[in-house]
Amino acid sequence: MNASTPDSNPVDTRTLASIVICSLIWGTTWYAITLQLGTVEPTASVAYRFALASAALFLFCWIRKEPLRLTWSQHVAVFGQGLLTFSLQYSMVYEAEQHIASAVVAVIFAGLAFVNLVLFRVLLGQRANWRAWLGAALGVLGVAAMFVAELRRPGGGEEVMLGLIIALVAMVIAASGNLAAWKAQQEGAPVLSSVAWAMAYGSGMVFLFGLVTGVEFGFEWTASYVGSLLYLSLFGSVVAFALYFMLARAKGYALASYISALTPPIALLMSVVFENARFGWEAALGVALVLGGQVLLIRAPKGG
Repeated sequence: MNASTPDSNPVDTRTLASIVICSLIWGTTWYAITLQLGTVEPTASVAYRFALASAALFLFCWIRKEPLRLTWSQHVAVFGQGLLTFSLQYSMVYEAEQHIASAVVAVIFAGLAFVNLVLFRVLLGQRANWRAWLGAALGVLGVAAMFVAELRRPGGGEEVMLGLIIALVAMVIAASGNLAAWKAQQEGAPVLSSVAWAMAYGSGMVFLFGLVTGVEFGFEWTASYVGSLLYLSLFGSVVAFALYFMLARAKGYALASYISALTPPIALLMSVVFENARFGWEAALGVALVLGGQVLLIRAPKGG
C-alpha cells in the first residue's frame, strides 16, 4: 500500500469514525494544553504526559496479549518516532502556546498533509493524485490566512511571530515523525506496541533534556492541571494516537494527517469560549480553505 495516500475506497464507516473521534479529541486538546502552562514547566508537563500515556498503552497491550517485544531495527525506527513526535514536536507545541492562542497552533498543523505528501514523494518516491495535492495546498493557504490574521491583529508583534514560527517548525517535525512511523511499519512493528515504545522513548528524552538543562520537575495538585494531564495522556495521546496510526497504516499518512485539518473549527470554538480569543474574516477564510482541502483529500483516489 502507498503509505502517503489513501486507498481507492477510503470513506468507510470505520475510517469516518476514526477521523471524527480523533478530530473531536485533538480539537479540544489544544486548549487542554493551556491548562498545563503556568506553575509547572512545559518540559515537565510533556514528560509527565507521555510517560503516563506509554504506561497506559503498555498495560492495554499486555491485557490484550499483544506483542511488546520489538526487533533492533524496529526499535531504531520507533526511537526516531519518539524523538520527533513525542519529544521535539510536543515540546515545541507547548512552547508555541505560550505565545499564541491554542487555536492558531491547531490551524497551522493543517499544513501537515501537504508536508507529508512532499516528504513521501521526495524521499520515498510515492505518488499522490492531483486532488490530494490540491487539497493539501488548500490547507497551506488556510495556514497562510491564519498567519496574516495573527500578524494583523492588535498586539501581533515579535512574540506572535515567534509563536507562529515555533508552531510551523513543530508541524514540519510532526511530518518527519510520520516518516519514522512509516519506517516502523515497514519493519513490521505492531502498531500499538510501537506507539507505546515511541511514547516511552519520547518522554525519556524529555526527562533527560530537563535534567541536563536544570528543569524543575514540580507538580501542581489542582483539578485543572491533574484533569488536563489525564485527558491529554489517556484521550489525547493513547486513544487518539492509537486511532491515528492505525488509520495511517490502513489508509495512508496523508489522509490520517489531515485529521489535523478538521480540528481547527473545534479549537477555534474552544479558544473563543475559554481564552476570550477573537478571530476575523482571515481566520474564517483559513478554516474554510482547510475544510475544502479535506473534502478533496478524502475523495482523492490512490496514485497519480
